[in-house]
Amino acid sequence: MGLLKTVLIGAAVYGAFKYATKKDANGRSIVDDLKDKAPEYMDKAKKFKEDLETKYTGKEGSVTDPAP
Repeated sequence: MGLLKTVLIGAAVYGAFKYATKKDANGRSIVDDLKDKAPEYMDKAKKFKEDLETKYTGKEGSVTDPAP
């Protein structure tokens, strides 16, 4: 049973990898698009983190205060 499970998981990982790296009509893949947009995603994540930090450190008010 363990061997069958390993084979199925391996096949699923291989299929996902092939799908993510498959080139479309423009010669681009999903991985290429993610590489190009990575800096934008990092900036959004940093802004989200900063917003949460300011919200929960008391700079904008207490966490227990109801929202206006």
